[in-house]
Amino acid sequence: MRVSCLQMNMEMGRPKENFAHAKQLICDAVKEKTDVLVLPETWNTGFFPKGNLADISCNNGIEVKEQIGRLALKYGVNIVAGSVSNKKENRVYNTAFVFDRKGECVAEYDKTHLFTPMGENKYYTAGDRLCRFELDGVRCGIIICYDLRFPEFIRTLALSNIDMLFVVSQWPKARTFHLRTLATARAIENQMFVVCCNSCGRADGTVFGGNSSIINPLGETLSLAGETEEIISAECDMNVLAEIRGSIPVFRDRRQELYKV
Repeated sequence: MRVSCLQMNMEMGRPKENFAHAKQLICDAVKEKTDVLVLPETWNTGFFPKGNLADISCNNGIEVKEQIGRLALKYGVNIVAGSVSNKKENRVYNTAFVFDRKGECVAEYDKTHLFTPMGENKYYTAGDRLCRFELDGVRCGIIICYDLRFPEFIRTLALSNIDMLFVVSQWPKARTFHLRTLATARAIENQMFVVCCNSCGRADGTVFGGNSSIINPLGETLSLAGETEEIISAECDMNVLAEIRGSIPVFRDRRQELYKV
C-alpha cells in the first residue's frame, strides 16, 4: 500500500480558501500513483480560531463529504481527510473523515483527548469512541494529535488487530521531538505502520512543525517531511507484519492480569 501525507499550510479562520487549497494538494498528489492520501488536523479552520469557531465550522461534515468524497471517487483513491472543525447539534467537534475509492465515507472519528493547555476543551466537545475501518483490505485506525500521548488508547486499537494507524495533527515546532519520538514508539510497541500527517506554517504566534512521517513496525522512518508544505510518500509492505510480530510476540506475551491500577 502506497501512502502519501499532504503536509498542508492552512490559513487561520478561512475555510473557503483552505478547502480550495486542500483540493489542489489532492489533485497534485494523485499525479503520482498512490493508494491513500492523508490530510492534517483541522485543515478547514486552522487550530483554532476562538472568536467565530462555530460560525465557520463544517455543518455535520456535509462540505467534506461532498467535496473531498467527490475527489476520492473522481481519482479512485482512498482519502483520510484529516480532521475538520465540525458543528453537530449546536456543538463543535474535531472530526476526522475517511473516504474509500468509491467516495463513500467509511469512518468518522471525533477527537477524544482535547488539548486542555490551549483550551481546546472549552471550544470543542470530546468524542467518546475509538475508530477502526478498512482501506483496500488493510485494517486501520485513526487518532488526532494529542491522542498520540495516550498509549493505552492506542494499545486498545492495536488489540483490535489494526495494521496501520493514521495520526493527523497540528503539532507545534517547539515539540517536534515529542511528535517524532511518540509516533516511532507507537509503531514499535504495537508492531504496526504509523502514518503521521502534521501541519506547517504559523497561526496566532504558534509555529507548526511539519515533520510528517511514515514509519514501519520496526520504527524505521520510510519517509520524512521538512518544516514547510510538501507531499511525502512511501510504500508500506503489509507482508512484513507477520514476520515482525512472529519474531517478537509481544501480544502473545502480554500479562494482562497485571495491568490493573
